[in-house]
Amino acid sequence: MAEQLVIVGSGPAGLTAAIYAARANLHPLVLEGMMPGGQLTQTPEIENFPGFENPVPGGTLVETMRKQAERLGVRFLADEVLSCDFSVTPKKLTLMLGGGTLESETVILATGSSPRWLGLPSERRLKGRGVSSCATCDGAFFKGKRVAVIGGGDTALTDALHLATMASAVTVIHRRDAFRASAVLADRVTRTAGIEVVWDSVPEEFLGEKRVEGIRIRNVKTGEVRDLPLEGIFVAIGHTPNTSAFQGQVEIDAAGYLVTDRTRTSVPGVFAAGDVQDRVYKQAVVAAGTGCMAALEAQAYLQHL
Repeated sequence: MAEQLVIVGSGPAGLTAAIYAARANLHPLVLEGMMPGGQLTQTPEIENFPGFENPVPGGTLVETMRKQAERLGVRFLADEVLSCDFSVTPKKLTLMLGGGTLESETVILATGSSPRWLGLPSERRLKGRGVSSCATCDGAFFKGKRVAVIGGGDTALTDALHLATMASAVTVIHRRDAFRASAVLADRVTRTAGIEVVWDSVPEEFLGEKRVEGIRIRNVKTGEVRDLPLEGIFVAIGHTPNTSAFQGQVEIDAAGYLVTDRTRTSVPGVFAAGDVQDRVYKQAVVAAGTGCMAALEAQAYLQHL
């Protein structure tokens, strides 16, 4: 028998959708994916999510949402989608681990996006120990400290401007001799006191054993290698939406994000929420909001049927 609603993803978008769907008696099933809770579980402390007086670990926040969903009767399955067929009704989802197929009248895609990393061994070792991919999430922990931002696009320069309001010094490290970001952002960065730009340079190694102590960079034109003392490094070289399982089934833009009207995708009965369709904000509270919207849209769709 087909499900009424399957939610693919268990971050703040998916869990919020599940909570609202359960209260609407849609009996949702959540596919947790390989990283239950999503990117939020990798954030040591969150102090900008409404409702928490004190900073809360990302893992704790997600676990609280999950317990709330379980109390309302939401079911969870430790699996992820390998492929899907949205051309039929009910929709079909082929599972990776179980190898079976789920059928559902409606589907909410909340698989999130993954930050791109440099792939350095020292980067992996120091994640959460001074290395971050989210200046908005973690910038406040570096008040009065020296930090670097790696990248040259809009995200990197936005991060640099945000960090400049709290860090003692911000160094933007870019592999080219000109920014890829918008002219407005580039102009603001070059005019902002406390921000230094290091051109034509790439990271070679993140320095420090237990916490970030600096970065080793190499000039791609001269080959010069030098070390910069730092307490924090923000990698801002873009995100990759987790949409590979949905290729050819729903409309996806050139950057890989699901195209939505509110939360409705190009296929009736299929909705999307969170970072998988959000090119701009990438905040837990925004993801939760779109999860609510997607659940309400799914409820309305089923009522119409």
